[in-house]
Amino acid sequence: MDTLTNLQAFLASADAGGFSAAARKLNVSTSVVSKRVTQLEAQIGIALFRRSTRQLRLTEAGQQYLHRARGVVADVGDLLARMGEKDRDLADHLRIKAPTSLTIARLADAFSAFQTQNPRLKLEIVLIDRPVDPVTEGFDIAIGAFPHSFGGVVDEPLCSLKRLLCASPAYLAAHGVPQHPRDLVEHRCLSFLPTGSEWVFDGPRGRTSIQVRPLLSSNEGHVLVKSAIAGNGIAFISHYLVADALSNGTLQAVLPDFQIPELWVKATIPERRVNAAAVQALLQQLRRSLTPAL
Repeated sequence: MDTLTNLQAFLASADAGGFSAAARKLNVSTSVVSKRVTQLEAQIGIALFRRSTRQLRLTEAGQQYLHRARGVVADVGDLLARMGEKDRDLADHLRIKAPTSLTIARLADAFSAFQTQNPRLKLEIVLIDRPVDPVTEGFDIAIGAFPHSFGGVVDEPLCSLKRLLCASPAYLAAHGVPQHPRDLVEHRCLSFLPTGSEWVFDGPRGRTSIQVRPLLSSNEGHVLVKSAIAGNGIAFISHYLVADALSNGTLQAVLPDFQIPELWVKATIPERRVNAAAVQALLQQLRRSLTPAL
C-alpha cells in the first residue's frame, strides 16, 4: 500500500471537493482516487469524508487530519527536491497564520511577491489576532508579536514593533493634553483588543501600568487609526499604522517622554518544518519586507 500516494489522493480530493475533480488533477481515473482514499481510511481507522451522490465533505476528523497530511506530503516533497537538482524550483503548500492589520498594511505585498517568484507554491493565509500554536492548529508558519511560547517549535525573529500613543490635534484641543499615563483614565481611549486595556509605559521614574476604559476596542488597527483621526480619542497603536498621519499632522504623538515597551514580530514554525526550502525562502522574503523595524 502506497501511503504517500493515498495521502496525495486525499489532499487532492479535499482541495477539489470531489473524486472526479481530484482524478483530473492527478491524471488518473475516479475509481483509482476513490480506492486510494478508502485504503487510507482503512489504514488509519477513520472516515475522512462524508460521501453523497452530489457532494464530498470532510468529516471533523478529516478536517483535523488534513493539515497533518499536508505537512507529511510537503516534508517528503521538500526532501526529494533537496536530493535532486530542482531545489530552487519550490513546490509546496504553506499554511500561514498572520495578524490582520499587519497583513493588510505590509504582509499582503510580501506574500504576493513571494508567490510571483515561486508560482508552484500554494499559500493558505489565515488572518488570526491571537497566539497560535502552529503544531496543534496545523500551520507551517505563525506570524505574530505575542510573547507566548510553545513546545516543538522554533521562533524566528523578524523585526521590532514600535508602539505609541497618538491623537488628533482637535481631540487634544478639546480634551487637554495628558502629562502622565495616569491622566489617561480620564480620557477617551482607543484600544487594540489583542493587547488588552492594560497600557504599560517606561518613564523617567520607571515602569507604569494603567488600566484604561476604552471608548473603542478593535482587533483591526486601521479602525483605531480612522477613529483617532476623526477626533474620537487617544489610540494605543503600532507606529507603522500611523507614520503617514504623524508626518502630515493629522495625528500627533502623546506622552512622548513615556516609551511603550517594544514587541518583536516573529515567525513560529514547527520543528519538523523549519528546514523546509519553502519555509526558509518565505522567511527571507518576510525579513526583507519588514526590516529594519515597523
